[in-house]
Amino acid sequence: MTVLLLLCLLLLFGGHRSLACPHLCSCQDAQVDCSSRSLTSASMPSSFPAGTTELHLHDNLLSTLPNGLLDDLTSLHFISLHGNPWICDCGILYLRAWLRHQPTGLVSHLGVNCSSPPSLRGRSVEYLTEDEVLESCHYWYCNLALASLGSLIGFVAVQAALLVALIIFLKKFERLSKEAKRTTEESFTAGDGHQENDYERLKDSSI
Repeated sequence: MTVLLLLCLLLLFGGHRSLACPHLCSCQDAQVDCSSRSLTSASMPSSFPAGTTELHLHDNLLSTLPNGLLDDLTSLHFISLHGNPWICDCGILYLRAWLRHQPTGLVSHLGVNCSSPPSLRGRSVEYLTEDEVLESCHYWYCNLALASLGSLIGFVAVQAALLVALIIFLKKFERLSKEAKRTTEESFTAGDGHQENDYERLKDSSI
């Protein structure tokens, strides 16, 4: 009985959540407007109402779309995706495949152009070939390798600087220790000399 009640609650809340207007967007009837919200691929909504017929995502900071984001929008008749800095590497594969499988009546590919890499800048995402996308993946891996190498070089440089600073500190500490030891020895020697002179003066006066 408890399990059945939990399932009912999950279905109830799940249904309400699928009908709710996404955060940072505005909704009117079946139209969802998320345009000009400075949305990134990380901050954009994770889902949209199932009955959405119009979806506006233009003029944001989107570089890619999460896999499966638009698959459940079977009632969608219009979507705007232009004005975003699309990065045409491996992460663009889902959007490319989705655009290529849409009916001709759904005008969704207009303005959906690559922002990077430089070799694909300005190209329409929908019309990218598979070889071009795979080559852009290699471009992304090279950038990642260069970034990793730069980070490694920076880390080694910082460690080297710390090692040099430690060596300088130890040498300075050693020099100060030697000077302190020498000063102490000289103080003891001077003190012994004064005691001997005082003893001689006392001895002479007693005679």
